[in-house]
Amino acid sequence: MEQQVLDLLAGTLEVAAETRSNAERHLEQLYTNDAFPISLISIASHSSVDLALRQSALLALKTFVLRTWTPSIEDFQGVVTITDATKDQVRQSILALATSGDHERRVVSAASYVVSKIASVDFPESWPSLLPTLLQLVPRSHESQLHGVLLVLSSLVEDGFDEEQFGNSAVELVKCIYDVATNESNKLTSRALAVSIFRACFETMRLMYETDKASIKQFMHEASDAWTPFFINVLKIPLPQIPNAEQEDDSGPTSWRGTVALKTQVVKALDKIHREFPHLLSQHILTLFGTVWESLQVHVGPYIALYVSDSQHGRLEDADRLPYTLDFLVIEELDYIQTLVGSVTVKRELDAQLAPEKLLNGTYHGTWITQIMSILVGYSQITQEDEGLWNFDVNVFLSEETSETANYSPRNACTYLVQKLCKWPVLNSLLAHTKTIFEEGPASAPMKEAALFVLKQILDELDSSSMEIDPDLARVYLNSVGLAMHDENEFLRARGYIVAAKLTTIESTKLADVVPDYARQTLTAVDNDPSEVVKVSCIRAMQEYLKTLPASGAREFQVQTVAAISNFLSSQDLSELKESEDLLDTLVETLRDAIMADPSLCLEHPALDVLFTMASYGASSFQTTMLVNEAFESITSSMAAQGTEAYAQLCAKVLPTLTGALDVGDMTSENALSDMAVSLLSSLAEHGPEPLPQNFVAAVMPKLYRLLFSSSEFSTNQSATVTIRHILSHDANQVFTWVDPATGKGGLEIVLLIIDRLLGPEVDDASAAEVGGLTVELVEKAADRLGPFLQQLLRVVAIRLSTAEHASFLQNLVFVFVRLTLSNGKEILDFLAEVQIEGGGGGSGLEVVLRKWLEHSVHFTGYDAIRQNVMALTTIYKLRDERLANIQVQGDLVVDNSTRIRTRSQSKQTPLQYSVITVPLKLIKALISEIASPPSPSTPGLLRNHLKDDSDDEDDEWEDEPGFVDLGDPTTTAQLMSYADESKWDNRQWDDETQTFLAKFFKEISTEPDFEYIYHALNDEEREKLQLIEKFNVQ
Repeated sequence: MEQQVLDLLAGTLEVAAETRSNAERHLEQLYTNDAFPISLISIASHSSVDLALRQSALLALKTFVLRTWTPSIEDFQGVVTITDATKDQVRQSILALATSGDHERRVVSAASYVVSKIASVDFPESWPSLLPTLLQLVPRSHESQLHGVLLVLSSLVEDGFDEEQFGNSAVELVKCIYDVATNESNKLTSRALAVSIFRACFETMRLMYETDKASIKQFMHEASDAWTPFFINVLKIPLPQIPNAEQEDDSGPTSWRGTVALKTQVVKALDKIHREFPHLLSQHILTLFGTVWESLQVHVGPYIALYVSDSQHGRLEDADRLPYTLDFLVIEELDYIQTLVGSVTVKRELDAQLAPEKLLNGTYHGTWITQIMSILVGYSQITQEDEGLWNFDVNVFLSEETSETANYSPRNACTYLVQKLCKWPVLNSLLAHTKTIFEEGPASAPMKEAALFVLKQILDELDSSSMEIDPDLARVYLNSVGLAMHDENEFLRARGYIVAAKLTTIESTKLADVVPDYARQTLTAVDNDPSEVVKVSCIRAMQEYLKTLPASGAREFQVQTVAAISNFLSSQDLSELKESEDLLDTLVETLRDAIMADPSLCLEHPALDVLFTMASYGASSFQTTMLVNEAFESITSSMAAQGTEAYAQLCAKVLPTLTGALDVGDMTSENALSDMAVSLLSSLAEHGPEPLPQNFVAAVMPKLYRLLFSSSEFSTNQSATVTIRHILSHDANQVFTWVDPATGKGGLEIVLLIIDRLLGPEVDDASAAEVGGLTVELVEKAADRLGPFLQQLLRVVAIRLSTAEHASFLQNLVFVFVRLTLSNGKEILDFLAEVQIEGGGGGSGLEVVLRKWLEHSVHFTGYDAIRQNVMALTTIYKLRDERLANIQVQGDLVVDNSTRIRTRSQSKQTPLQYSVITVPLKLIKALISEIASPPSPSTPGLLRNHLKDDSDDEDDEWEDEPGFVDLGDPTTTAQLMSYADESKWDNRQWDDETQTFLAKFFKEISTEPDFEYIYHALNDEEREKLQLIEKFNVQ
């Protein structure tokens, strides 16, 4: 059978899709053959077989196990296809392969994963020998075999063990991997893997700590006491000499790769322990801080040599996912220093060392804070690899600038550490180093750029924290910034413009007098600097100036900024702009800020043309779309505020472009472009005057009509529906008098056809989410024109409501009846009673609509919507319609007292149960749910701790506290439970008008006999909420 399986595996690797599919199908047909999994393991075990086929065999085995091994596996597909005897053979064979010492690490890793998946459901009941076998293998394994055993243990700890299984073997397991980690005769990478396993143990121990504090605490203390001295010794191990390409391997006790891998895992383990259980390291914390700090000082030289002066590859991991390059180690050290700096013990020690120092010439000479600024500058230098990437693609540079990159580097880690250090006088301490770099000796451009980069991070943090900056200090820094702006190195120039914008626009620096000059220099650089990195940096820097300049000054730069962006766009290959999302967002953000300086001036220069050009290329980007909409909304609201004539001029300028974009989107099937255009049309219509400019409807309605009958994009349909609603709201008469020249249909008929389509079964809930609002608007504007169509329209709404599931769509449809109930309550009930509906449980329209309305009322959102809903429900109650008492609706949830966790499959098999009650009782329950407690300054304690003001109070200390919430603590439990109290924690917040209305209503009906009957049917919580109305002073 092996040959048959081997041929099929080869087929799965073929390029032809049909061949692959056939091979995969035939493999699945072998699932019922007990020899199939054994054949896969046999193929994977033969070193003579091609590596790709060995890996493919293990992949097929993994899929087989997940689908057929046991129903306890989430991906199980319904049938166990092999016998227990075969399962036992599979267990032993795959474990043997994983621990065989095979030199192909990818084979061992894949086999280990399969072992962990089987162990997660079979250990210990069906595989009791697994862990004892592994632990016995560790001390007598040769190096290659030890590697396989460790991989299996790693997979078990991360994916295979639950808390109970881990607890039963934790002592023996941790002792075993400790022996591996501390045995200097083992390969360094094996020792690093052992440390990685120990770190993974802490995730499980954290979960166990919640239920068994005493024993876990004792175990962790014993483990920490043993491991911490070893960790400190590893941190003190010096790095070997930097190897050349031929020397770099992972063999030998002093290899570069192995040493870096081991030290990296040690720092990661220490950081994990400190975050989860900081008390374990409290007696060693100063030693650890000093040791890691010394390592950072020592490693900066090799780091610069490898990555700044040279172009060595970083961010590399081996086949076991162990990082082995120096940049990874540096990142972990910087992050751990950041963690340690947050410790009250370290903070006090640092304060004590700083206290005796005298401030000389604006700096703290010889202190730790000066040293750390120097080190941070060293690690913040641009690497040659990044420099090449940034030159190749300016988007990568911008993503780094905005900290929106997934490429976490030492430079990023320095940013977070700098922010943590801003409680000390870092600005003063950085000054001496910056002056030395710029003025007193030869320094590389990357070093100068790094100094200004660190300065920018400090300025950002101080500004966001509203901390004062010494103006004299700012002017000294400005000298270095000015030198950078005219340096020959493009990255240093770019950094100079960025820092200049930040430094001069912070209010406390008192540099407002130089802002216009620096803004002009920045705009000049956009036009004239040969470097694209400098150009985009300057465009981004203009955002700071435009937000800070007074209105008159900002208007002065508006035209120049728009022209600079337009010129920059003309120099770009616009066909590539769609892929340049970060660049596009930067351009739109700056253009938005320029426009918002005075939106009324946008008709006098090409701002709108530039905006629409970028919008057309960024239509598929959510961020770009949002920015464009924000800018355009500012323009429309500003122009509308100036009167009908100004708004008409805006429409004359933008309508041809927007309607043209709809045509282009339709012809090219670019849904994103249509979506963007109709969204902008919606903003234009929303802010329109009453009446709208002449021919507005004629220009817009045909496009929207066609779009709503052709588009399947829910966002496009929603925006188009909202646009028509705004048009009806502002100028219904223009809609009703307009006739579509293409179809000969009038405006009213067109709107009815649109509503009918959106309410039809072929349109999904999301696409039709706004049709309720359009329907309400049409009924209120054209009630006298609809005639017999009104009842037909409401009947269709009721029918669609019966099958609606989408929350916003439900609310939108219900509000058709909410609004009509407020004006014609009895007539609406009578009408619904006569309508028969098949969906939604069947029955009359009255039954179906009230069931949907009352079941979802509590989920309605929006102050105004909730208020209108409350008023409509009270209107229905006051009608005292006898038909309501005969309608049964969903009541309270029937609580299951079982402590068993409900899985998704159990929820499908046994759905939640609710009581059945009458409509009058449900009405009162729904209204009571809207009663809220008066606003209180108190906040639940746990939240208040998180929101604590980070000010420099004398009591403001950083505590050595665990990084998790202790759910076993009664106080914590009480605080968490308080979140469920609607009086403290409710997103349906206090609204005076609604609460007063409810209080008045309940006081009016409280003495009625019918209400007394209802009152006794309420639960205790609801009766308590009714007591709140006594606090209201209702006239």
